[in-house]
Amino acid sequence: MFDRVNTLLWGTAFLAFLFVIGGCPKPTPTPQGDAASQGTAGGKGQQQSKTGESTTRGGSLEDASKGKLPVSDGPLKEVYFAYDSFDLRPDARATLKTNADWLKANPAARVEIEGHCDERGTNEYNLALGAKRAQAAKDYLITLGIPAARLSTISYGEELQVCKEQTEDCWQKNRRDRFVVTAGRPAS
Repeated sequence: MFDRVNTLLWGTAFLAFLFVIGGCPKPTPTPQGDAASQGTAGGKGQQQSKTGESTTRGGSLEDASKGKLPVSDGPLKEVYFAYDSFDLRPDARATLKTNADWLKANPAARVEIEGHCDERGTNEYNLALGAKRAQAAKDYLITLGIPAARLSTISYGEELQVCKEQTEDCWQKNRRDRFVVTAGRPAS
């Protein structure tokens, strides 16, 4: 039974990964306008249109294709997990409450929640664990009043590490959910 569920989760995560690689339209860059069009939601890589709707911000895969490490530079903060766990710790719940407050203040924003893992474990296991981590954050945000239609999830497993050293501090940085503000993508 566990093998079938694991295979199903891995297959779903793999299809989602393929969708991100080949199925997503390239974000349309927003012309650099006046300061008023930048909005308050703007993190380093985020722009906001004159309608107040968030327009683009690349995900971790886009960052990696540009040779950048995926870093959290947007308005929403990352949450971290214990080894081999997708349980939300008290610090993660506090961060998610802050993220929920931002989402309530920016009702046009949609968020893709990326689940990441450290390098220990098989690829299949880490893809499934990353999916569970992203889903745990999504479920908690929904309990805080964020509509499910504004949230989507994806698992990168161990593929997009922010730290490559073989230390517990480094592994901790990789066991995370990253929140990427998107626009125009259908929520899953």
